[in-house]
Amino acid sequence: MRVCTASEAGDPMVPNEDWAVAGERLILVLDGATARTGTGCEHGVAWYAAKLGSALAGLAVDRDTPLADALAQGIRSVAEQHRHSCDLDHPGTPSAAIAVLRPRDGSLEFLVLGDVTVVIDTADGIRVVTDDRVDGTARAEREEVNRHPFGTVAKQAALLRMKHAELAARNRPGGYWVAAADPTAASYAITGDVPLDNVRRVAVLTDGAARPVALFDLLTWADVLDVLDREGPVALIRRVRASEAADPACLRWPRNKCSDDATAVYACTG
Repeated sequence: MRVCTASEAGDPMVPNEDWAVAGERLILVLDGATARTGTGCEHGVAWYAAKLGSALAGLAVDRDTPLADALAQGIRSVAEQHRHSCDLDHPGTPSAAIAVLRPRDGSLEFLVLGDVTVVIDTADGIRVVTDDRVDGTARAEREEVNRHPFGTVAKQAALLRMKHAELAARNRPGGYWVAAADPTAASYAITGDVPLDNVRRVAVLTDGAARPVALFDLLTWADVLDVLDREGPVALIRRVRASEAADPACLRWPRNKCSDDATAVYACTG
């Protein structure tokens, strides 16, 4: 199996809050949630994503451990690492969306929690796995954000209102679920598997790398797989950046950030 990955911060002056590890035994991608409010944590989102990614990678390689159990253990482990120095009950405590892929017993297992997208190309067609529950929250606040050009005071104020509305629905029934400080969230992950011998290509994308399909509507998922296969993950991210640069006010394609952290992993057989 050929595996390749690339990751780039949306702003070169700000730490990349994505984190990824990719190989034949495990593909793991995290997308740290931007903190627009206080967090009660002295470490920050990038620290949290890296710590949780490292912990989960060590747990998920044990194929006897179900992926949801590994995620719960990873969340619990990281919480213990900063429980005494940070306020983990703070509503803005650092969090991350996650996708995991793991071959096991002739199947390719997957887990998705939050808005990381898994694209699996099989002999029966393309299967897309994503968790869009966050999109069902703070709808009025999102519409207000989209009315304003990027960089304006009005947009910044609207983004803050949207973030507060999102946090009120985070890790609550009827809202959406991400990895934060409570391991219970792992039980709400989307999980499943496909026969491994039926899989031809796989992509795992943070929402910043999925923009050509999910936001810009310039490519299909099949197109994204073809770009990754022919040109690689770096080329896909370059296409994202070119589209973002063509709409600096974020009015053609309304979005919360002009450029977002972008991570793409691609794996194929043969």
